[in-house]
Amino acid sequence: MPAYSTNMRLKFPILALILEIITIILYAVFVTYDDGHGHHDDHHKTNGTEKSPLDLYPMFQDVHVMIFIGFGFLMTFLKKYGFSSVGVNLLLAAFGLQWGLLMQGLWHMTDGKIKMNIFGMINADFSTATVLISFGAVLGKTSPVQLLIMTILEITIFSINEHLVANILGANDVGASMIIHAFGAYFGLAVARVLYRPGLSNGHENDGSVYHSDMFAMIGTVFLWMFWPSFNSAIAERGFPQLTAVINTYVSLAACVLSAYAFSSLVEHKGKLDMVHIQNATLAGGVAVGTCADMQIQPFGAMLIGFVAGIISTLGFKYLSPVLASNLGIQDTCGVHNLHGMPGILGGLAGIVAVALGKAETGSAAMQAAALASSLGFALIGGAITGMIMKLPFWGQPPDQNCFDDSLYWEVPNEEEENEGSLAAAENSKNKAEA
Repeated sequence: MPAYSTNMRLKFPILALILEIITIILYAVFVTYDDGHGHHDDHHKTNGTEKSPLDLYPMFQDVHVMIFIGFGFLMTFLKKYGFSSVGVNLLLAAFGLQWGLLMQGLWHMTDGKIKMNIFGMINADFSTATVLISFGAVLGKTSPVQLLIMTILEITIFSINEHLVANILGANDVGASMIIHAFGAYFGLAVARVLYRPGLSNGHENDGSVYHSDMFAMIGTVFLWMFWPSFNSAIAERGFPQLTAVINTYVSLAACVLSAYAFSSLVEHKGKLDMVHIQNATLAGGVAVGTCADMQIQPFGAMLIGFVAGIISTLGFKYLSPVLASNLGIQDTCGVHNLHGMPGILGGLAGIVAVALGKAETGSAAMQAAALASSLGFALIGGAITGMIMKLPFWGQPPDQNCFDDSLYWEVPNEEEENEGSLAAAENSKNKAEA
């Protein structure tokens, strides 16, 4: 085991503990319970009847499952990186939601306090989603320390863009196609570009899946697929708009599966299905319908968006990702550009069209366009700056040969025996051959 891997022992615990202690102090000063006199009162009343503070708890729980099981397992496809996929996902999300609650709460303080409620918890989870999307772009090539740094910076930048889009521009983005998916993807791609590794340009032996790792990744896919209607409707206005968001997402995802499967078979060798497409492109309909989710686009409109998203995503995996890697030096491990980037832009464009056609209660097409431009601008510039900070040599970035390998950061069971076993086997066959 190379010596440099042990520098985790100081850097990681110190950073993690300092961040948590600072966070606890900030909560002590700024955060308290929502006693029902906060700014979300209008949200809690429907038809003049007071709603329970736990009204949104089922939606919150669904979003929580997406963040911790869905995103975590979606990234387990790498053959030797499953611990990091699920494990670092848990770490980043647990820190990110604490930080996100602060960063988003700062814009909506009451008497100098951030009032904590389920609505705020859902939004805090949303802010972590951006980080987990970006994590997918750099998966296998970054240390936990680098990723904690990325989490702080990305959520801070995310909350500025979100405030600008929602409150200042007054744009519609209920399912966050622009402010989470497009933002998280292009932020991650900008980071990946800055952290480009020429040594990985011809691939890496561990940058791939095995049968059971692809099976694990499908767990993430199915959880995300099932709960995506909650993700897109969680912060919609109660009642009919929320129901509309659930229905639109439900049919968009269903249509998307059909087009993703069809195009996977179409572009693959001998018409076989490719697990990469099935794990990812089947979800693109959830991303793409996000901005329009609560608008009156009719079920067929939502299905059309999902259908197109499945096609774009599958074609992206097949044809665009290799080009981004070879020509632009963007080594996007999970293909987040295909699941979150392009479908996120498609969602933003669909939102511009839907608002122009009068399918939304409020907003203007110009503000929708400004929101998309703002999200992409903040993502690319913020991601590039964040990437430069992450590139500083003291964050313990793994060397090329140790990328995509859990054993650099985790105690991995039976690994030594396995290695010795394969060495012994190689030695054996060599002896036999000589004999």
